[in-house]
Amino acid sequence: MKKFNIRKVLDGLTAASSSSSSSATAQPGTPRENDVVQETLQSEHFQLCKTVRHGFPYQPSSMAFDPVQKILAVGTQTGALRLFGRAGVECYCQHESGAAVIQLQFLINEGALVSALADDSIHLWNLRQKIPAILHSLKFNRERITYCHLPFQSKWLYIGSERGNIHIVNVESFTLSGYVIMWNKAIELSTKTHPGPVVHISDNPMDEGKLLIGFECGVVVLWDLKSKKADYRYNYDEAIHSVAWHHEGKQFVCSHSDGTLTTWNIRAPAKPAQIITPHGKQPKDGKKPEPCKPILKVEYKTTRAGDPFMVVFGGLSYDTVGRRACLTVMHGKSTAVLEMDYPIVDFLTLCETPYPNDFQEPYAVVVLLEKDLVVIDLGQIGYPIFESQYPLTIHESPVTCCEYFADCPAELIPALYSVGSLQKRQGYSKKEWPISGGNWGQGTQNYPEIIITGHADGSIKFWDASALMLQVLYKLKTAKVFERARGKEEKPNTDIVDEDPFAIQTLFWCPESRMLCVAGVSAHVIIYRFSKQEVTTDVVQLLEVRMQCEFGEVDSPDPGGEQTPTLPTSAASSSPQEAEPPNQLSAGINSSEGPRDNIPCLQVRSSPLKQSPGYQVELVVQLVWVSGEPPQQITSLAVNSSFGLVVFGNSNGLAVVDYVQKTLLLHMGTSELYSPSDPCQRQPHSPRKPRQPSGGLCDSNDGSNNSEDRCKSPTSGSTSPCNSDDERKQNFIEKVKFKSRRFSKTVANDFAKMSRKISSSGEQKPELEERSQRWSTRTCKSRFCSVKNGKMAARMTQKLKVLKTNSGPNRYGKDNAFTRSRSSSVTSIDRESREVISSFYFCESFPKKSDSLVSPCLLVGTTQGSVMMVALCLPPGSEQKVLQPVSFATCGTLVRLKGGILTMALLDAGGTLLPPSDEPWYDPNASDEEKEKVRRRRPATPPSSQESQDTQFAVLCSEKQAKVVGMPSQTRIYKHNITETSFVLRADVVQTGGAYCIACFCANGHIMTLSLPSLRPLLDVNYLPLTDMRIARTFCFSNLGQALYLTSPTEIQRITYSQETCDNLQEMLSELFTPVETPEAPNRGFFKGLFGGGAQSLDREDLFGETTAGKASRSLAQHIPGPGGMEGMKGAASGVVGDLARARVALDERGQKLGELEERTAAMMASAESFSKHAHNMMVKYKDKKWYQL
Repeated sequence: MKKFNIRKVLDGLTAASSSSSSSATAQPGTPRENDVVQETLQSEHFQLCKTVRHGFPYQPSSMAFDPVQKILAVGTQTGALRLFGRAGVECYCQHESGAAVIQLQFLINEGALVSALADDSIHLWNLRQKIPAILHSLKFNRERITYCHLPFQSKWLYIGSERGNIHIVNVESFTLSGYVIMWNKAIELSTKTHPGPVVHISDNPMDEGKLLIGFECGVVVLWDLKSKKADYRYNYDEAIHSVAWHHEGKQFVCSHSDGTLTTWNIRAPAKPAQIITPHGKQPKDGKKPEPCKPILKVEYKTTRAGDPFMVVFGGLSYDTVGRRACLTVMHGKSTAVLEMDYPIVDFLTLCETPYPNDFQEPYAVVVLLEKDLVVIDLGQIGYPIFESQYPLTIHESPVTCCEYFADCPAELIPALYSVGSLQKRQGYSKKEWPISGGNWGQGTQNYPEIIITGHADGSIKFWDASALMLQVLYKLKTAKVFERARGKEEKPNTDIVDEDPFAIQTLFWCPESRMLCVAGVSAHVIIYRFSKQEVTTDVVQLLEVRMQCEFGEVDSPDPGGEQTPTLPTSAASSSPQEAEPPNQLSAGINSSEGPRDNIPCLQVRSSPLKQSPGYQVELVVQLVWVSGEPPQQITSLAVNSSFGLVVFGNSNGLAVVDYVQKTLLLHMGTSELYSPSDPCQRQPHSPRKPRQPSGGLCDSNDGSNNSEDRCKSPTSGSTSPCNSDDERKQNFIEKVKFKSRRFSKTVANDFAKMSRKISSSGEQKPELEERSQRWSTRTCKSRFCSVKNGKMAARMTQKLKVLKTNSGPNRYGKDNAFTRSRSSSVTSIDRESREVISSFYFCESFPKKSDSLVSPCLLVGTTQGSVMMVALCLPPGSEQKVLQPVSFATCGTLVRLKGGILTMALLDAGGTLLPPSDEPWYDPNASDEEKEKVRRRRPATPPSSQESQDTQFAVLCSEKQAKVVGMPSQTRIYKHNITETSFVLRADVVQTGGAYCIACFCANGHIMTLSLPSLRPLLDVNYLPLTDMRIARTFCFSNLGQALYLTSPTEIQRITYSQETCDNLQEMLSELFTPVETPEAPNRGFFKGLFGGGAQSLDREDLFGETTAGKASRSLAQHIPGPGGMEGMKGAASGVVGDLARARVALDERGQKLGELEERTAAMMASAESFSKHAHNMMVKYKDKKWYQL
């Protein structure tokens, strides 16, 4: 019987609705795309699931180590578990309750782990499957868990409580034993106070029947399990934090709250055998040393050939205020104090043997810090650290942006690794990484993947993310380009952000040409080229750009004959003081120099810059202050290596820079993009009225302009009387924006996002398919310049001469016209002043409807949903580019969507993505001959002219909807409303399953994919509601069904939306448990065996079992079966249980087939017997009859 698939039915319904809607909106004569493009992607090709999590565990709280399997487990305050083995072996799992993990205990070499949580529950995890699952849980109802202890090769878990009692749990069945050690029986009967919570439990290494119990008050009890009474009690005045045994079981060491260590002989409970204060000053008169900070943990490990090791955490003297956290290693007479970069959470000493009654032979110490994991080598002089094999430095500086590139060129990873290997630090331990358990996955995913992270300190890291692993390849420090402030007096000149002035705002990387462009929060752009040779740059190439947008009162005639009423603008204010809050004015004014003008936020270094192999600075572009107003942060960025152009935009407009010639080619305001005229051909108009601002449009040498004559930035308040509620709302938003400059870059971005959403919510934009021929009341003066080179402070600076011009009245074409409804509370000035450039896309397309051949173009998207096209006129060859500048022509609005534009792309007639042209990578420091061999600009290859149908399709996605527009007809082919109640945070055109689609992530947590070009919904999963702006900043899609985001400040979560990857995920994941033989127990020796001096064993089953100890109270704890029971049976592919299960399934299937065969054989026998019977009856009937009687 054919399997019924509901997904195909839904696909058919959505396809039918899409085709019907498209036929209604397409122009006559335009064929439907279903007749041209055969889409192959269906709903069954998509499924969403998490793959792996990389990075340091966020807010760690506990740690455990399996000395046989060589696996490390880390628990966090949010209930997460991270397990680490060899390089590339990582695993993440989560407790459903989300309570903090207070302690972890491995069942050594058993493939299981016990976790104790702050909600008084314990859980048993099965690690024999690739995705660990909980087998059993036990929730305590009346007592709080404070400490757990599981002896080696034992199935009985000791649990200490806050009341001072100790309960015992069978880890196989997760049931409580009736054997309970009550606190009032453990302490002296004469004691009048409660001893406090249990802080330590351990059994004597040489006698399993003796249990050492430490209470917080300072009392330690040696409990005899068989006789159920205390053998010895050890009292000390100070509270206890931890206890450690000597392996012979005759001594133990306690750490106390006054910074002392007491050593006790088990048979001498009267007083300690030794009291030491590792960091206390010893008085000369023999008095007690001064108290120190508490020693939170001590471990005592012995060696066969030398002195024992004593490792201590804490205990520093109180006069070391401000000193970093330290770990003290005492070995013999030497004491080493090892300072850590972050506070210490926990530490473990790794030893050669898992047996506590043998010489421990410690070889390393694992130190878990709040933001790092350090492994110290105890076997080498100076205690060097091991070089970490895990990607734990993602948060070395906070991540501010992230990009993901799957299926990139194969030669990129070796190239980045070769230059990154030169950056590695020296002085690491020469031994192998000690945490070496587990095995890598055997997946078929073999394409290269690269992740790029931008950080708050201006650094950029390249990561190799292939095969579900993560390894740092190369680190670039962009802050080296700028001068460092040596003191408080030399603080950087920036008021945009006080913290992290070098933070990365956004970045653009071209894998083919290896060009890298970075935009920072201080309104700077840096262009990098990749080189394998070291070079010293004497002068860093600098280009300073003055971006300012002016407002004017313009009476523009309406093409339809009606006059558009003029509205007062923000430029009507007589002085900035009237519209700006006082604190905003003071922020842009120096007390001695007046308003800042033509000053960048950062100072480029004037000394020679030594650039190592890797990414090297090609050009620095900085936006400067304008009349006391700081430059607006850059919101969008794009690079085209084939054209040699960089374009960036913000709330003031866009600028195009030729990074080859180091010149500014174009600077336009956002409103100028709406005009289809050529901005380079605009003529200056008559002088303006004296009250009109002259802005910064004249040369910087013109001293006639004062602060009142200069134009304010678009963030200035409007004086329009029409704005009532909206004006107050906008003024509040602008105040928030200004105050956000005082915060870090992260907070500033959050406020900017909130501002955009609040402002858009106050004005409901109807769907606008076409623009009416109506002029806006706002005009921007164009700023075009001839660039002159000059030396300034030993660096190259580009001064701009600007003409004061106005855009003349132009008429839009009928296809670009639109009609916009205006409410009484929202003016066009408010709308235009909030319009920000949000995205760019270089392409080769048809600038006009009448074009039959493609030409270089630039698509520009704004936060108001407009998509404009700018035509580029490039010189025919690279040599001509030096003589002939690049010219531009605005082509008006292509289409308008609801919400801000997020992404744009271009498809050919067959539905294949047309990527922006690029040039192959060449080493800029190589010889000219080698450059010419590689450097070939790709000429435009226009398709044949087809007047009857479109040959390209522009894919446009905004925060609310997606559209596909036919080119060159500029008609809408398809439209899909993505969301009505929320908005899209990230959208990308990606390739998966051999075809292209749009992948979207919405603020309500939905992840969706739409087919191309028909925009059929293929996937819609409610995955992750937006709870943190960090997720919005870092979420990104990539090809082949891959995506990632920063799930915490220290961790990257990778997900897949590909059905194929989900099906192969089990094979791709690494294995934690591998079959390993348990080391042999230590030899007792002849005399110890003869006289009973060896370790004493204990039959715990007989002592704690139900037959002897009885049943525990049902109200004490509740047993909860875990969901991992069946999953463990299904996923235990590497163990004997899995083999037996598969064999049983195979036998069942074989038996079923044999049964079916037997039934068929019986049916055939019955049929044959029936035939024989009928044949015999016929023979008897006609036996005695003659032939003529028949």
